[in-house]
Amino acid sequence: MSRRTTRLEDVAALAGVSISTASRALNDSPAVNARTKQLIWKLAREQDYPFRRYMPAGPIGATGTIALVVPPPQGRDAQIDDPFMLELFAGISDAARARGCDLIVSHIAPANFDDLSAAMTTSRADGVIFLGQSSLHHALNRLAQSEARFAVWGAQLPDQSYCSVGSDNLAGGRRATLHLIRLGRDRIVFLGDTEAPEVAQRVRGYVEAHEQYERRLDPELMVPAHFTVESAEASVDALLARGVRFDGIVAASDLIALGAIRSLLHHDIKVPLDVSVVGYDDVPFARYSRPALTTVKQDTARAGRLLVSKLLDAGAATDMRSERLPTDLIVRETCGG
Repeated sequence: MSRRTTRLEDVAALAGVSISTASRALNDSPAVNARTKQLIWKLAREQDYPFRRYMPAGPIGATGTIALVVPPPQGRDAQIDDPFMLELFAGISDAARARGCDLIVSHIAPANFDDLSAAMTTSRADGVIFLGQSSLHHALNRLAQSEARFAVWGAQLPDQSYCSVGSDNLAGGRRATLHLIRLGRDRIVFLGDTEAPEVAQRVRGYVEAHEQYERRLDPELMVPAHFTVESAEASVDALLARGVRFDGIVAASDLIALGAIRSLLHHDIKVPLDVSVVGYDDVPFARYSRPALTTVKQDTARAGRLLVSKLLDAGAATDMRSERLPTDLIVRETCGG
């Protein structure tokens, strides 16, 4: 059926419900159960029935609506108050506004395939952006078999069949480490939680930089830390308490780098004279911290534009190819810049 000829009666008949029930479902009435709403909304989309005009999906005049869904935390994912996540959210929001598109933040925190499916079928939006993959890689692959209206912020993983937009974490981790090696640092810590897929790729870059200079990797210098200042500070405190010698730190985020610097300064260790530090993200506070933080910049504005355009401009699922964004090393005072 064409968009021009599809009627409410057609949608109701396909769903096997009355016209009044179909109407209430399309208006998100609490009188209709969630399963029936999902079915009717799905059929309305498939039949190009213009049901969004009858639903409170966004302001009048919006060209479309994108839903932002945040998976539950694992490593970096879903820490919405993380400064980098706020920058990414701003990038997506600015891109949506520039396209005359409304952006809504969903209350759903999907933890499995059924949750992902519910996030898609209960959303009145034209497309969904999942802000992180968490542990949902296989579930997202399964979702991609029946849905093409979503994109994911995060690393590209093996055998991935869905569209993701993310930074070149391998190159970023390698470049940060090579910078410290070229400064003459020979005992470089990697500080971060490698459970997050993006951080695991940064670690690979760290390893490759050591291999390039034929340097032996010391397992003691691979130090776990969650994406908080407090966790990073505690991890470096523990490293110092064990008497481990080091003269450089590659941190998995700017927050982690800030926590590391707090610990170093508390122990009267000078940055960068005694220990050079590189962060990751280039969030706004990085340039204003004291000393100002050397970091690997991720382009959140471009990421936002890509994620939004994937949903609004792709003509078919085959157009939704994944994208890797380049990173830049921003040298500041924590490396003597």
